[in-house]
Amino acid sequence: MKSTLLETNLQFENQIDFYKGKVREVYSLKDDRIVIVSTDRLSAFDVVLPKGIPYKGQILNQIAKEMLDATSNDVPNWLTSTPDPNVAVGQKCEAFKVEMVVRAYLAGHAWREYKAGKRQLCGVTLPDGLKENDRLPHPIITPTTKADQGDHDADISKKEIFKQNIVSAEDYEILENYSLKLFKRGTEIAKGRGLILVDTKYEFGKNKDDEILVIDEIHTPDSSRYFYLETYEEYQKNGHKQKQLSKEFVREWLIENGFQGLEGQEIPDLPEEYIESVSQRYIELYEKITGKKFVKAPVENIQERIKTNLKNFDLVK
Repeated sequence: MKSTLLETNLQFENQIDFYKGKVREVYSLKDDRIVIVSTDRLSAFDVVLPKGIPYKGQILNQIAKEMLDATSNDVPNWLTSTPDPNVAVGQKCEAFKVEMVVRAYLAGHAWREYKAGKRQLCGVTLPDGLKENDRLPHPIITPTTKADQGDHDADISKKEIFKQNIVSAEDYEILENYSLKLFKRGTEIAKGRGLILVDTKYEFGKNKDDEILVIDEIHTPDSSRYFYLETYEEYQKNGHKQKQLSKEFVREWLIENGFQGLEGQEIPDLPEEYIESVSQRYIELYEKITGKKFVKAPVENIQERIKTNLKNFDLVK
């Protein structure tokens, strides 16, 4: 079995804070920079699975870099460098307490709400007569609250965001504008790869100069859903399940093995063959989304490799 990066133990001379997310580990530095390490941890149903997926962190980090670079002329972002395949360095930002979810198709959570009879999602009215995965008349924004660790994100309307004073009207207008710009560009990139960008989420923050930037990652399989363009119309017309490019296949395997993150359920053991198949699937995702051949970074001792690369960038002593 290949080596995987499940956690890091880095020490920065000017470090002031550390945050461990489900997949990423964030080191805050005194000079208004942050270092984000994408690990090989895999989460599903808000649970981190016990075994890592080889190359997953590298893949997510590199897709995010590709997409942030490709959209930087449309929307300013936090990223300044990627000193290691698993590491991104950029501007420290104060994150907004909402995530901007953009949807162009009735899929996932939106479909489940619609199927239950709801015709309003986050204050947006949806037309009657739609089927699962139908294209919406135009992309919509359905924000969610940005939950604290251990909690779940919750749908919220623009009206409620203003009422609770979570984001000012002036800032929210920029968030909306940036989200739709990013989605438009992401849709164009996806189409060029034979894909449909179905839905995605964006996070934003303000840097020390009070400038609004897109932060974290964008358009990766962990934050986005893709359909295959070539088969979409035929599958939709014939009522077939759409072929997806996302980590949905992991959720489906867990459901088949009796796990949905519910209380009392045990995480099933992930066989080595299955872990290898998930790794191969992520490599396929990378190559399809970026149009580039995936180059595997050395995995004999990932943490030492990261330390060496960060030293070369004068980030660790």
